[in-house]
Formats: sequence, structure tokens, C-alpha cells
Amino acid sequence: MKKITVPLELIDLHDDGFHLLVEVVVFGQPFNVVLDTGASRTVFDKSTVEQHITTEDLLSTELVSAGLGTTSMESYILHLPAIKVGNLEISDFRAAVLDLSTICYTYQNMNLPPVIGVLGGDILYRYKSVIDYHKLELKLIA
Repeated sequence: MKKITVPLELIDLHDDGFHLLVEVVVFGQPFNVVLDTGASRTVFDKSTVEQHITTEDLLSTELVSAGLGTTSMESYILHLPAIKVGNLEISDFRAAVLDLSTICYTYQNMNLPPVIGVLGGDILYRYKSVIDYHKLELKLIA
């Protein structure tokens, strides 16, 4: 068992709470994602992903995107050769891809760091995550 500690960034949403950001590496470069314990899956923004892949790499799916305010949102699956969260490298990762433009736009308008998506329960559960708000750390066990 390997214990991995990943730094978190606490983002103040200007009198509307807080988000935790974590850096992931996909497409060979670092991106911020929102740590979302309520998200069942890790999800990436479709328009951002399309800047790094061809549209043919996205597999359409009939899955319903519950919890995002709609049940009619087009969703896709993307097979990534690898995703890194801190020193944890996950090979052959299957991510959901949705239109997260409203979240990206909101972050931009609030002058917050850009995000590519959310880190969800698929990774958090599988790697027995513990969030330490005091130390701003995400602890994972591989």
C-alpha cells in the first residue's frame, strides 16, 4: 500500500462558500479540477477536452447526468491512457465528458483559476481518500 498526499487549494467563492481545487495531469499537462465528493464520477469539460483530442475520441453515452440541473445533457465517455493526481498515476482511465461551460464561465467571471472539470467519487472511493481541510491535503491509498 502506497500513501499519497496531494496538496489542495481552497477557493473562496465570494460569499457563496468554498471549493477545493486539486491539480491533475491529463493530455500531458496540468489542469485544476474541483474536488467534488458529491459527484459520482470524474467529469471533464467537453469544450476544453476537444482542444486536446479529436471529436471521434469521445464515445456518446445514454447515461443521465443527474445532479447537474438537467436530465437532457449530452454525455460522453473518454478513455484516457493516464491521469495523474499528485504522485498517483491511474492508467486506462474512463472519464465522463459533459458541457461544463457554465462552471468554467463562472470561475472566469469571478477571476478564479480555470478548471477542466471535477474529481469525483470514482477516484475518491477507489483510493480511499481522506480530505484534510486544516492541512489542505487530499490523502489517497494506492
